[in-house]
Amino acid sequence: MTMANIVAKCHKLVETEILRRSSQAVSVVRDGVYIFGGELRPREPRDNDVHVVSLSSNMINSNPATTQSPSPRVGSTSATLNGKIYLFSGRGGVAMAPIEEHGAVWEFDSTATSWSLIKPSGSGSGQFPLARSYHCMTSDGKDTIYIHAGCPEKGRLADLWAFNLTRKEWVELSPAADPPRGGASIAYVDGKLYRMNGFDGKTEQGGSLDVYSPETNSWASIQFPPDGKAGPAPRSVSSLLPITLGDRKLLVTMFGERDPSSLGHQGAGKMLRDVWAFDLQSEKWEEVDVQGDELPLARGWFDADIVGTNEIVVHGGLGESNDRLGDVWKLEFL
Repeated sequence: MTMANIVAKCHKLVETEILRRSSQAVSVVRDGVYIFGGELRPREPRDNDVHVVSLSSNMINSNPATTQSPSPRVGSTSATLNGKIYLFSGRGGVAMAPIEEHGAVWEFDSTATSWSLIKPSGSGSGQFPLARSYHCMTSDGKDTIYIHAGCPEKGRLADLWAFNLTRKEWVELSPAADPPRGGASIAYVDGKLYRMNGFDGKTEQGGSLDVYSPETNSWASIQFPPDGKAGPAPRSVSSLLPITLGDRKLLVTMFGERDPSSLGHQGAGKMLRDVWAFDLQSEKWEEVDVQGDELPLARGWFDADIVGTNEIVVHGGLGESNDRLGDVWKLEFL
């Protein structure tokens, strides 16, 4: 039996110069799309203000950086938990090196519009994840955030860490299958972590949805043909987000870079604009029919988050023309 065709109704919320950036962090809390970090020109952090797009009015409010704000950074990532936004590392400074904060996690309180730095307690092992950029991050919706992979000073990583916000403790978990990678995507659904895609330094990864089970501290893999027919083609700097349609739980991956630029971080590779949904029960992929009067350009190096149970907001990124994008879109899945 074939699955019913999944449609995503798409419309643009806003497009403006101040939001033009790539390699930024995007988080949705209540009515707001919170945008932090990223770059307008290669290897130059744009700002460390917090820009908020209202989902109800499409108005933009920018909260200027203060002395308590994280330093300007690129390739950081965020996760939401209990109405707050958590941010870890990234790269910045004159050398654009990974920002080492000794395992500390930034917390943004959207109600107070203020940042605080949560340092690991001294009661743990004293271990914490290396500073890095182009890692991925998610939360379990309770009291734990997860950080995976990314690019340290040299090379790439495959490690997985959990930070318990109640105890303020890091625990290193079993690493994911090789190859180590940057620009991977991770999502948490029903007690499990799902990881896919990324760039290993030579090629984009695809054809495997890797599943981590916290209760056994172990990984398994679901293989699929990454041919653009039975499953999405390999890609990096894309996204992976869980949505619910009726009684179906889906993982949505979209957009991303397919072939890296010969200019490395200075250029744009082949960007994708397709959207795919993975049914967690049937373990099958389906390409989503994206509909709208205007549709998003192909892009990578963007960020996205969930609104409610069946909507996804997408912001910015790098287009194939090597331009940073300043648009915000909402996709409603039906």
